[in-house]
Amino acid sequence: MFCTQCGISLGEPEPNFCPGCGRKTHAGQAQYDQQRARPKGLQRPYEGRRLAGVCAGFAEYLDLDVTLIRILWLIAVFCFGTGVLAYIVAAIVIPNEAVRARNPAVAG
Repeated sequence: MFCTQCGISLGEPEPNFCPGCGRKTHAGQAQYDQQRARPKGLQRPYEGRRLAGVCAGFAEYLDLDVTLIRILWLIAVFCFGTGVLAYIVAAIVIPNEAVRARNPAVAG
C-alpha cells in the first residue's frame, strides 16, 4: 500500500498514519469512522494521554498524529517559552472526555 497524499510505501501491516506526511491511512479508517460518530469537540480523552491529555485532545480534534502534536508542543516549550504555560492553561480549560459524555449541556 502507498500513501494517497505523499506516495510513500506504507509496508505491512499498514500503519494507522503515514510515516512521511502523518495522514490517516485506510487501516485506521474503521477506527476513525467510529470516532467521528461521536460529537467532535475539543476534549481531553482518557485513552492515549501521557500527562493531562492535552496533546491527545488536540490531535483528535485536528485529526493529526499525536506524536506530531507532541513534537510541535516541545518546540513551543524550548523555542518560545510559552509551551508550559499554554499546556497548564489548556489542561485546566479543556474538559475531560467523561464530563462531556455525562453532561449533555456541556457537549452542546
